[in-house]
Amino acid sequence: MELVNIKINGVPVQAPAGSTILEACKLAGIQIPTLCFLKGINEIGACRMCVVEVARARSLVAACVYPIAPDMEIFTNTPRVVSARKKTLELLLSNHNRSCLSCVRSGNCELQELSKVYGIEDAGVYDGAKTETTIDYSAVHMIRDNSKCILCRRCSAVCENIQGVGVIGANNRGFKTQMCSAFEVGLGETSCVSCGQCIAVCPTGAIYEKEAINDVQAAIADPEKYVVVQTAPAVRAALGEEFGYPMGTPVEGKMAAALRRLGFDKVFDTDFGADLTIMEEANEFVERVKNGGKLPMITSCSPGWIKYCEHYFPEMTENLSSCKSPAQMFGAITKSYFAKKMGLDPKNIVVVSVMPCTAKKFEIGRDDENGAGYPDVDYSLTTRELARMIKRAGITFNTLPDEGFDHPLGESTGAAVIFGATGGVMEAALRTAVETLTGKELESVDFTEVRGTEGIKEATYNVAGMDVKVAVASGLKNACELLTKVKNGEADYHFIEIMGCPGGCVNGGGQPQVHANIRNNVDIRAERAKALYTLDKGMKIRKSHENPEIQTLYKEYLGKPGSHLAHELLHTTYVKRKINSIVK
Repeated sequence: MELVNIKINGVPVQAPAGSTILEACKLAGIQIPTLCFLKGINEIGACRMCVVEVARARSLVAACVYPIAPDMEIFTNTPRVVSARKKTLELLLSNHNRSCLSCVRSGNCELQELSKVYGIEDAGVYDGAKTETTIDYSAVHMIRDNSKCILCRRCSAVCENIQGVGVIGANNRGFKTQMCSAFEVGLGETSCVSCGQCIAVCPTGAIYEKEAINDVQAAIADPEKYVVVQTAPAVRAALGEEFGYPMGTPVEGKMAAALRRLGFDKVFDTDFGADLTIMEEANEFVERVKNGGKLPMITSCSPGWIKYCEHYFPEMTENLSSCKSPAQMFGAITKSYFAKKMGLDPKNIVVVSVMPCTAKKFEIGRDDENGAGYPDVDYSLTTRELARMIKRAGITFNTLPDEGFDHPLGESTGAAVIFGATGGVMEAALRTAVETLTGKELESVDFTEVRGTEGIKEATYNVAGMDVKVAVASGLKNACELLTKVKNGEADYHFIEIMGCPGGCVNGGGQPQVHANIRNNVDIRAERAKALYTLDKGMKIRKSHENPEIQTLYKEYLGKPGSHLAHELLHTTYVKRKINSIVK
């Protein structure tokens, strides 16, 4: 690696050739402030917070895009630099809705943090006309409030560059510029897939999920309602971050304890639904392989991916597994099998799911998601919403004892818990499908080839004398690349797993907000996934078909995987949708 000699604030520094000033300063232990920059996603030098002085340069330069050169002298903290950054903040605030006390991002807002750092005492120093804005409530999963937007363009960058959807972009010019959808239609009228990645990267409160907290609390307070809650695998790997735990710390026990103290009648685990999904999905895959069914079969657990497929690859909806997602399966079983077992009227059961995903808010309202005659899931909360509920209730999360889930829908396996990481559904399915096809017990249940945060992974396994080709993709732009190859006959697989969010559910749009400084330097996908693989490794049962409560469910109620009743409750249908977006 070629190194370049430069000076930063008078101190000699060596940095790799081709580095930007921002990267070189990081190596020198200096954090340059940014608002628009996201490594590999949005590197446009738009916000001007990262300006620095370069000797012999007439103007300040944007550190995030300006390359270093031999013998360059850089100054990061001169009065000129500090004054410029402070003025940038004051100008941003002059056109900003400053109702910080009630903002969902207060205390976790990058604009607010920098304002404190640079001592902005009078936010109204440049007060005057403000850009006329409206609040977009049209999407089922999120709200867009441009009065709090700083035009950093992170939302449009992640939507286009990472997800390949492109339903948000800059409309108009100059003072009238706003982040909107094409022709200023509501986001709910576009082919937005509800993934929430725009929410995850927004530095302010301009984009946030639609809260269901009040509705859930009202249901809990209603004596006529029996309210059960289920939590997805990835939630336990990230919830702790909201309470000061290091990233990737599993907090399953404290999470269950907190949910009981919130007043839920039963605290269940969506991992049970994940094991149930594997039973149905593995059976479906084996049936397709044996009987010449539509291949490749593609997993259907990610509602953001499902909606993307319906919009952008409608001809491949027949390849989708007909299985509902684990959360929806769980809801259907709760309002049928569990209701019967407990002597409850399903119309009085309220199922609340806690998910790392904003697309679940869309999924619960889809057609054919009411297996027992009622909506499978009534309300879906994000990980962030659960954290807010816990905080509002005054529950001291960190001091809670570790508690387990309720039964009979609380037992799960290692195969289920890894659903939250990209490759996890594939690995879980293989653990069951291979043993089903071969009739033999696996020597090792670890299919490590499909693990990892790479956007696309491929593997071939010889099963019962047949080479089974599989592929895994996470992030919708990677999904598009993979499916385009399949569609054009350039790739051939038997089984494909796709997750809508990069890295899978651990990096879902409903997970705790992560500061750009951390996103740019830490692989949050890998850190959170470690928690799930650690839990899997430590579990006594690591294959879905060995879950005793799943076995009882089939024995007492469903009969067998793929039965008529299983199809009524646990399977769904898809629609072919039109595309309405800024770019394809």
